[in-house]
Amino acid sequence: MMSTMGRGGARMAVAALALRNFSSATGGGAGAVARQAASAGIASGGVQAPIAVGVWVRGMATATSGDRTFATMTLAEQEQREEKKQPQMASGGGGGGMNGDGNEDKEIVSYWDIPTRRIRKEDGTEWKWNSFMPWETYKADTSIDLKKHHKPSTMIDKIAYWTVKSLRWPTDLFFQRRYGCRAMMLETVAAVPGMVGGMLLHCKSLRRFEHSGGWIRTLLEEAENERMHLMTFMEVAQPKWYERALVIAVQGVFFNAYFLGYVISPKFAHRMVGYLEEEAIHSYTEFLKELDKGNIENVPAPAIAIDYWRLPADATLKDVVEVVRADEAHHRDVNHLASDIHYQGHELRDTPAPLGYH
Repeated sequence: MMSTMGRGGARMAVAALALRNFSSATGGGAGAVARQAASAGIASGGVQAPIAVGVWVRGMATATSGDRTFATMTLAEQEQREEKKQPQMASGGGGGGMNGDGNEDKEIVSYWDIPTRRIRKEDGTEWKWNSFMPWETYKADTSIDLKKHHKPSTMIDKIAYWTVKSLRWPTDLFFQRRYGCRAMMLETVAAVPGMVGGMLLHCKSLRRFEHSGGWIRTLLEEAENERMHLMTFMEVAQPKWYERALVIAVQGVFFNAYFLGYVISPKFAHRMVGYLEEEAIHSYTEFLKELDKGNIENVPAPAIAIDYWRLPADATLKDVVEVVRADEAHHRDVNHLASDIHYQGHELRDTPAPLGYH
């Protein structure tokens, strides 16, 4: 008899402790109900009630694994949750079509309540791109001097110059007069330096607890701008499988080589990019000559280019190549400037970055 009562008392003590902890975790509502059930078991003289309550508590704990249960939500929260479970479809459960980036346009339901509202243009029409927003678009300055050239004078300049020249020979051999594919390949390489430089400056800023002078953002803007060039030319020239394989190989080698070069000598790295952009200007000038001769069809400009550079609705491929060439000229100036700053014994953060220089 005493043994049975001892076991019952131990079970009651464990159950009481579990009920108190569970009550704290669930706001007291479920715990109060459980305590009433336990009290009923004690009043009836049974010793099995704590076990039953313990099982019930575990079941409730499983059902309340989130921060809040459906039972503890307010009426407004319950209605909002039900609305999210039943996204509004335009045609009674259809998929919703495709958005401007080529992805299926589906309603996103998320626990985190982050707004995913559609952006509209100034004229009220819906913005169809997710990769860039209307406030990131601009009109390119095509009046920039395209003939400016930094004459290599120091040993570092000469190494950078001839490194770029040596890369041009295999490119000419592989692509020859296929300037659409050539531009696409060029942009997969040109988008790397800004990202590498911005990343290294970011880490340097964190290590030294100092500002960057805006250069992190400037270099990352350059990388993003070059990537948008690639997205544009993807609409003009679809790469073949072996060209995609070449991109993977070249990007892997160039990323690591440029990373090492920037760590060793930022002045060399920026000078090299300056010369790379000069070669890009030359390539796009040849592209325009082929368009003028009629050797390449002057097709309508891709929609993404019209929105990104704010081109007229009747813009053509020639207009796209002209604004891309202007972008490359601006990147040329920025990187030669960055190299000059290092040559003069200063840090980039000592000179305000040319943010928004297009």
